[in-house]
Amino acid sequence: MLKTNEHDLVALSVLGQVAPAMVWPSEVGHNGKVHNVPAVGGICYNVLVGDKACGWAADHIEPAVSSVADPAKRNDKENKVYNFLACVGNEATILNGDAKGQKGIVTGHHGGVEHVMIDFPQAVLNKMNGDEKIRISSLGQGLKLIGYPEVMISSTSPQLLKKMGIVEKKGKLEVPVAHIIPGKLMGSGLGSLNTFTGDFDIMTADEAEIKKLGLDTLKLGDIVAITDMDAKYGWCYKTGAVMIGVIIHGDSNASGHGPGVTSLMASTDGTIVPVKTKEANIGKLFQIGRYRSKKK
Repeated sequence: MLKTNEHDLVALSVLGQVAPAMVWPSEVGHNGKVHNVPAVGGICYNVLVGDKACGWAADHIEPAVSSVADPAKRNDKENKVYNFLACVGNEATILNGDAKGQKGIVTGHHGGVEHVMIDFPQAVLNKMNGDEKIRISSLGQGLKLIGYPEVMISSTSPQLLKKMGIVEKKGKLEVPVAHIIPGKLMGSGLGSLNTFTGDFDIMTADEAEIKKLGLDTLKLGDIVAITDMDAKYGWCYKTGAVMIGVIIHGDSNASGHGPGVTSLMASTDGTIVPVKTKEANIGKLFQIGRYRSKKK
């Protein structure tokens, strides 16, 4: 089992609310066509972790519940902190309304709109009315691997790290991933100075290349590796670097955009070795989204 500094981490409650749905009317896509489709925010009833990331009649669609600290002040520190503290795999609890007391799991955070996405069971989604306050039990930022000082962990809860099935072998870390994505395909987010909030988009304008690499089968919640991409102190191209992340929102028509990736791990010295497997999806690891047992 990987040794970490989990006992040194600070557990904090952070309060959010359901984010209102947003659209970008008459957006011109990379193909020159005008699109009028649903976008981010709200409570999404039929797009969940485990569903396809591409092919929806939508733009940057976010699975299940989108939340934010304050929708009226997205650029304020409160929203940045909410985005930063919420780590993938953290528990979330609804504090009011018909779904009061119901629990969910954080599945990622989305930059720009500063949304944190949370999975709740379908029955809970059906009870929600959009006025809910949600408390996230945040734990994860500052997580480190003992013996691997070159590997940076970000936005990863200790619970997720334990479930990922990482294997130590000859000084390397073999990390199960659903897809291996070349860094040349990464777009929006490139050059950001902070990889502990927000996300990084896979460009999907070159449909032939996307299909050739099998990325047309990407699923929300897939854990992926991005090669030749340094995600330590900002997303930037670097030969030999590897970033591990999770697919957190759907495809986009806009140039430079596509399915979003929240950073989980990063290495520049070859310590991280991605190993492909169909099981690498947070939905399967936590039994949420489309992988939630109907008996529960």
